[in-house]
Formats: sequence, structure tokens, C-alpha cells
Amino acid sequence: MTKNPLYARLWVQVLVAVALGAALGVLQPKLGAAMQPLGDAFIKAIRMLIAPIVFCTLVHGVAHMADVARVGRVAVKALVYFEAMTTIALMFGLVAINLTEPGAGMHVDVSRLDAHLIEPYLKQTAAVGIVPFLMNILPNTLVGAFAEGNVLQVVFVALLAGFALVGLGAGGRPIANGVEAVAKLIFRMVAIVMRFAPLGVFGAISFTVGQFGLGSLAALAKLIVEFYVVCVLFIVVALGSVARICGVSLPKLICYLWDEVLVCIATTSSETVLPNLMRKLELAGCDEGIVGLVVPLGYSFNLDGTCLYLASAVVFLAQATDTSLPLTDQIGLLLILLLTSKGAAGIAGAAFVVLAATLAAHNSVPVASVALVLGIHRLMSQGLTPTNFIGNAVAVIAIAKWEKALDGEKLKAALGSAPQLQPNTLSK
Repeated sequence: MTKNPLYARLWVQVLVAVALGAALGVLQPKLGAAMQPLGDAFIKAIRMLIAPIVFCTLVHGVAHMADVARVGRVAVKALVYFEAMTTIALMFGLVAINLTEPGAGMHVDVSRLDAHLIEPYLKQTAAVGIVPFLMNILPNTLVGAFAEGNVLQVVFVALLAGFALVGLGAGGRPIANGVEAVAKLIFRMVAIVMRFAPLGVFGAISFTVGQFGLGSLAALAKLIVEFYVVCVLFIVVALGSVARICGVSLPKLICYLWDEVLVCIATTSSETVLPNLMRKLELAGCDEGIVGLVVPLGYSFNLDGTCLYLASAVVFLAQATDTSLPLTDQIGLLLILLLTSKGAAGIAGAAFVVLAATLAAHNSVPVASVALVLGIHRLMSQGLTPTNFIGNAVAVIAIAKWEKALDGEKLKAALGSAPQLQPNTLSK
């Protein structure tokens, strides 16, 4: 295969866009902040394609499995894995933040914080919880799941369609072939949109640097650095251990997904690379049905980076406001986080909303204190988002290995060559 020239590779274009965006944000902050629509438009363009991609991939995958019992088994294994890893992430975050204590000595007076800034997020906390979460899985109408872009609702509808297709037997093959054809069309549309990824990245980085600046973040720099280090350590230690158990080199896997990792960091959205993740994992030898089921579920249940953020932010706010939070309270907090971190799927700004909901439920750290981290939430998202993404990539490989549905030769070939899949190759 002929290698594309360096300038034509997506990761190079994204790095150039990051550098240019940062430079514009520093030199012309107002103009940089005005570039936000470029990043938002790119994210919206990808999000509009996620629902049909998840539906087509999952329906075809279930039909390909042709075994309803196996689908249930894979789902249970995935949920067990997700719960285990997110628990480890929460414990990891709590230990790290207690050791480093970035909020100690700040002595923040909560009464002097502008609580009005967080009111839009507090209004959404009513949607966080087990009952609202379960009810939200059921769409109001069949097309409502696609119109709203709720991934869990799409998964629910896709599973029903997949099971129905299996029940049709040979009569359902033409439909399955049609779904596969539509999937190819959607992936081709993704390829077109991904050509504009560098432009979206440029807009997102310009806005972040222009809006928040560099000097204004000095007071919270210790928390930001601590969180980034914790994310890296979690990836290396926890996810690296799982990868080794599966016989996979984590550095090679990250190189294989490098384009997507950079886009995640720049746009602070893992949804923008969901289609590419699914396609690349299939090309790397993971069973199509497992990819179609585990990736969408992981985007709702397996949020390792979000759990690291929640554990770090809650204890940091306690330290910064001189709120006593003994170990017993932190364990209780961890139990609440295990529930609230799963119950915010589909909520805009989920991590920040869950943070506010958790403080309200635990009733120890002042809820108004979340205003302290509102300004740096986007910067912290640039750490938690790629952590979520890499965690879900490892999860799919782990579940596929567990199910003995991982083609070792394909995986070795993919990671060995670490191909940089350009957008125009995704539909092949």
C-alpha cells in the first residue's frame, strides 16, 4: 500500500490546526473566541450521523450473530467489565487527589462565588438518577431516538430490530443486506465530514485559548496538571494492564487510533470519532456484532475519564473550601458516583451536571463551589475525553477476547503497521 505524504495525514493536519488555533487564541483572543462555531459545526455534523451508524452496525451485527442468547451474554459481560473499570477509575482518582491535595490552602469563601453561573447545570440535575435514566432508554416514538440522537435509545431500537431480523430467518437476509448497504453509505458520509476535522479542531482550540487565556488559569494550574497526570497514569497502569492480559500492546493501539485521539483532545468530544473507532476496531479483527454492541454501550456506561474527573473535582472542591471530608464520607461519595456517573447519558455537559448532582445528593461539599471549576471544565475535558475513548477501545478488545471473537492475525497486522486510515479509506 502506498503511503500518503506526511502533509496529507489526518494527524499531521490536526496538529497543525492545534498550533494555529492556539496561536490565534493567544495573539487575538477575541477573534479566537469567535471561532467557536467552527468547532461546534464539526461536532454537530458528526453527531447527526452517529444514530444511523449505531443502528445499522448493531442491527447487522445482531443478525450476523444469529443468536439472541449470545447478544445477552455479551451485553452482561460488557456491563460487568464497565462497572469494574469505572470503580477502579473512581478509586484511582480519589487516591491521587488525596495524595496531591491541589486545593489545600486555597481557603475559598463559597459565599463570594457567583452561583448564577451554574444555574443552567443545576436545572438538569433532576434528570440524573436511576429511574430517569431507565425511563430515558425508551423513546417516545420509533423515530424519536434518531431525531434526538440519544445513543441508548438507538441501541434499544436496534436490538429490537436485530432480534426481529433473526426471527425472520432466511427471509430477513435481503433486509440485512440493505442495512449493510446503508451502513456503507453512512460511513462514506462520515469520510466526507472528516475531511473538515482540521477546521473543526482549529475552531475548538482557538475558542478555548481565546476564551480562557493562559494567565487566568494559574490559580487552578495545580489541579489541571494533577488531573492530566492522573489520566495518563490510569491509561498506562489500569488500561495498560488490561491490554497486556489480552496480549495487546497499548502504545501500538494508541498509535493505531492516533488520528482519533488527537481529534478527541482538540474537540473535547469522543462522539466525533465514534464512527471511526467502530470501523477501525472491525478492521483490527474485533467481531462486528461485539463492536456494534459494546462501543455504544461503552459511550454511556464506560466513562473512565469522567469518573477520574468526578472523583478529583469533588475532593478538590472540599479541599479548596476547607470542607471536612473524611475517608468514610469519601467512600459514601464513591458509591453515589457509581450511580450518578451512569445516569447522565444523553445529558449535555454530562460530567459537570453529574458533579453538581453528586454534591447535591451527598450534601457535604457546598453545591455552589462547582462554580470554581466551571472555567476550567473544558480544559479538564481535554484530559477526560481521550481517556474515555481509549478506555472504550480497550474494552471492545477485552470483550472480544473474552468471547473468543478476536482475530489475532488481523489485530497483529493492524497494530504492527499502525496504518493511518485517511477519511477516504473508511468506506472501503
